[in-house]
Amino acid sequence: MTGLVIRNTGSWYDVRTDDGQLFACKVKGNFRLRGIRSTNPVAVGDIVEFTPPSTGGAGGGSFITEIHDRRNYIIRRASNLSKQSHIIAANVDLACLVVTIAHPETNTTFIDRFLASAEAYRVPVALIFNKVDLYDADERRYLDAVMALYRHLGYPCFPVSAETGEGVTVPEGSPEGLTVPEGSSSVKRPVGPSAPEGPGPLLPYLQGKTTLFSGNSGVGKSTLLNRLIPDARAKIAPLSEAHDQGQHTTTFSEMYELPMVGSEGTLNPQPSTLNRPPWGTTGGSIIDTPGIRGFGTFDFEREEVSHYFREIFQIGHDCRFSNCTHTHEPGCAVLKALDNHEIAESRYRSYLSMLQDEDEGKYREKF
Repeated sequence: MTGLVIRNTGSWYDVRTDDGQLFACKVKGNFRLRGIRSTNPVAVGDIVEFTPPSTGGAGGGSFITEIHDRRNYIIRRASNLSKQSHIIAANVDLACLVVTIAHPETNTTFIDRFLASAEAYRVPVALIFNKVDLYDADERRYLDAVMALYRHLGYPCFPVSAETGEGVTVPEGSPEGLTVPEGSSSVKRPVGPSAPEGPGPLLPYLQGKTTLFSGNSGVGKSTLLNRLIPDARAKIAPLSEAHDQGQHTTTFSEMYELPMVGSEGTLNPQPSTLNRPPWGTTGGSIIDTPGIRGFGTFDFEREEVSHYFREIFQIGHDCRFSNCTHTHEPGCAVLKALDNHEIAESRYRSYLSMLQDEDEGKYREKF
């Protein structure tokens, strides 16, 4: 039988078939002997073949026997296992990194490492800047500067408040409505002088996509998920008062159905489970993942790192040497652009940190 992995608890995988049946599966023992250097050979989003309970062997269990070819995936270095990887999710249309510039602070090196990994595995990325309702004037100015940097590089940025709903859905009574970019749906967005900078509210942008949510612990992923999908009922917890850091409340990865957006850009009521249409015919889906404190890149060759920084790769074409590392060589166009403030210092520091990627803990430090 063929199905979609929608939940991973570490030892069990919930697999859903096209007709809505749900099977709890394990992985065959010999599955781990195929040279897959991963702590989780099966990830949420995988299309798999599995044996139904009647033929699954002793105890009547279901076993995953094959993974279909993945069109993409997001991967990071496994915690405390530097020679192994951890696949965060597979077969996604979009990866959303949820970040906060305060309460807690997400440093730019973490952001850049995530973006570089997404570039390496050809996954489009958007940045969600949460908790805007908590920021003071200085933090707002810093938020604007950080968003301007990443928007200039071509990454969509969404300033939102999962707590209040700001930036997530269309404000009630909005006269203009929404228009969603990239043909996601026919919903309209504000235009003209009153239109917000960027791609508009978050919810319509996610329509029709399989989207990964990732980010540090404490940035509000679970609160945002509950705002987008009220039925998710994801657990939330306050920040640690001593360290202004999040506590792990999501302990495994799970895929949720995203409700359809109505004509006014707000959520349509989700039909009951019995009357719900087949998986994939609603408003898309979100893969929620446990919060991570660091993002160790995996299997990057040193000479390839610059390829995953858009501006460095583009400017690097003008370097004197084709194998320029952009660190010391004469005639380096990247170093010249850095001196001319055409490349952000934070991005260049992130690039250097990945060139010297030996200490996995260093990218957790704040600048």
